[in-house]
Amino acid sequence: MLPPGGTPRLPADFIADAITFVLSNFPLTFLVIGLIVSLIAIARTPEPVDAATIVEKLISWHVFFAIGVSNLYNFVCHVFFGEMAAAFIGWADSPFQFEVGMASLGFSAVAFVAAFRSFDLRLAAILGPSLFLLGAAAGHVYQMATEHNFAPGNAGIIFYMDIIIPLVGFVLLALQHRYGRPYTRLI
Repeated sequence: MLPPGGTPRLPADFIADAITFVLSNFPLTFLVIGLIVSLIAIARTPEPVDAATIVEKLISWHVFFAIGVSNLYNFVCHVFFGEMAAAFIGWADSPFQFEVGMASLGFSAVAFVAAFRSFDLRLAAILGPSLFLLGAAAGHVYQMATEHNFAPGNAGIIFYMDIIIPLVGFVLLALQHRYGRPYTRLI
């Protein structure tokens, strides 16, 4: 059976659709990549694996990918492809694109520094972007309710990830506090 329009879909069409999905839903993409890399790191750990080791790998790679790489990608999108990013969200292009991009670059830099460091640095790397993402989620809800903006970048997977990524980060911080060595004492 042919799709509407009568033209059969080619394998290249499916590949193009998959690439578009992965790139358009980059927070989900980088969350999943971080989880996969964590599981590989856990499996390759030479010493016996305990809860502290599992949490350490999960939070390290979560901070690196779901926050660091994701915000670096967001920086590139908003600064160099602002018109496209704005259209994806359902907004007009604006000078604020540059400001959002620079905030994302700052979050990314902190995440890259914090990914394999102390609890305190990871807390900072998760807290700032989480407040931004939760605020963005509230803004998306407002836009859906008042402007009926259901563009993919406002009401799609991006909206859900604005809530899920902070929740995952806070759960991992709580687990690191419980099972790991949450504080580094210098004295």
